[in-house]
Amino acid sequence: MENVNIEQLDSSLFTFAQDEVKLSDTKMNTKRIGYLKDALIRFARNKASIVAAVIISILFLYAIFGPLIGRTNYTEIRDDVTIQKYAKLLPKLPGANGFWDGCEDVDVSFLTYQRYYAYGYELNRPVVTKVNSQYVNSGVTYVNVHRDSYALLGIISMTLTSEEYASIQKFQDEHEVQIIYPMTDATYFNKYKNAKGGKYRLLLDNKNIWYECDENGKPELKDGKYVDIYRKNAYDEYTSKMRIHGDDGTFSYAKAAGVSDWEVRISLYDYFQYKYGYQPYFIFGSDGSGYDIFTRLASGARLSFILAISVALINFIIGAIWGAISGYYGGLVDLIMERVSDILGGLPMTVITALFQLHLAQKVGAFPSLLFAFVLTGWLGTAGLLRMQFYRYKNQEYVLAARTLGASDVRLMFKHIFPNALGTIITSSVLVIPSVIFSESSLTYLGIVNLESDAMTSVGTMLANGRIYLKTFPHIILFPSLFISLLMITFNLFGNGLRDAFNPSLRGAEE
Repeated sequence: MENVNIEQLDSSLFTFAQDEVKLSDTKMNTKRIGYLKDALIRFARNKASIVAAVIISILFLYAIFGPLIGRTNYTEIRDDVTIQKYAKLLPKLPGANGFWDGCEDVDVSFLTYQRYYAYGYELNRPVVTKVNSQYVNSGVTYVNVHRDSYALLGIISMTLTSEEYASIQKFQDEHEVQIIYPMTDATYFNKYKNAKGGKYRLLLDNKNIWYECDENGKPELKDGKYVDIYRKNAYDEYTSKMRIHGDDGTFSYAKAAGVSDWEVRISLYDYFQYKYGYQPYFIFGSDGSGYDIFTRLASGARLSFILAISVALINFIIGAIWGAISGYYGGLVDLIMERVSDILGGLPMTVITALFQLHLAQKVGAFPSLLFAFVLTGWLGTAGLLRMQFYRYKNQEYVLAARTLGASDVRLMFKHIFPNALGTIITSSVLVIPSVIFSESSLTYLGIVNLESDAMTSVGTMLANGRIYLKTFPHIILFPSLFISLLMITFNLFGNGLRDAFNPSLRGAEE
């Protein structure tokens, strides 16, 4: 290319691009974005963390409102010994059929199947809702049935006062249900006294046998119908009438042995409705003590959340003050404070908790004792993180400028340096919550801490109580396990999202 002499160029070839426009700085029309808003925008871009936050919110709301909307008042049933009769019921949704209906598929002998049919006939509530198959093994006939665990509650004997008897009778008339059934005639079983193995005693103890049967409990039908063995005309007076299930609409009567007490058979299913005002179906089933798992788990989750949030808040306050002083002043102050932290950090958490439960819990209770055990050394991690951040920022130019302008040490620490370390501290404090819940669950599962009572429990306690039913009734331990698993997974994802939002330079790293 030929070289061109600039002096030889014609000035008319050049024009100003904006000759008539006055150039100046323009006002920014966008809104100012603060530190927290900027972090929120970055957090919202992390879809996994958003999903985790939604799940955590659901679990938290369940812990708050679950005991309020739950179907079991533990204060009310605390002294009710019959609540144990409703133990190990399967999960049931109202209106469900075939799945989550409180039923299970089991193999039973044909004799047991016949008994189930007779139980359901008296109560007008079938125990077997469907027969799946039938087979013979070693000469014994077995039937695979879809069995209703709620109908299998059956009948128990109970002695009622006149007031209780009248109250139940009134409830029966108002709600058109039958709760009270007559006692069976004990003399009927005398013919089995000499039976091999004393099977008559077993039959006598089984209050569900209301029909004539052989020594094995097999119903003996007459003209294809059951023959009842109720007590009839056994007492001097009859003051109340009880409806007995049957197509002919006949009635029979029962009066107790005492003057004021009534000895009767009670339908557990309908008695529950009389006692608590609703039918006994439980969304998550019932545990080994007869408590509703849905309500019980919500109460345990609430207790765990209260403990974890309290520990996180106290640790944040103590750790922030301790770490700020140690990191800001440094030198001898830092040396002494670090040695104190080292001593406390060397104390084993399990031993501390066990000692507190043995001694301190006798005075203040199990929950405050456990809270104190977590707080004693739990703030050390927060203090260490904040100390490191103070060493990082305390010699920055903006801190030196503020000191030059006369800012006090407290203002420098908590007005200028602390906000820069806030992201790391928030992430650390949030992750304390699942850590405390997991630790509490482990301690209660191992039996080191006991938070079990009629009105209080924890997730770890429910796991510990449910482990003995792992093979027979796995639903008792399933739902607490799902809760703790969801909580740990979602908090881990949520914590990663917070870390990336508050500390973008650490994205994908493990602190």
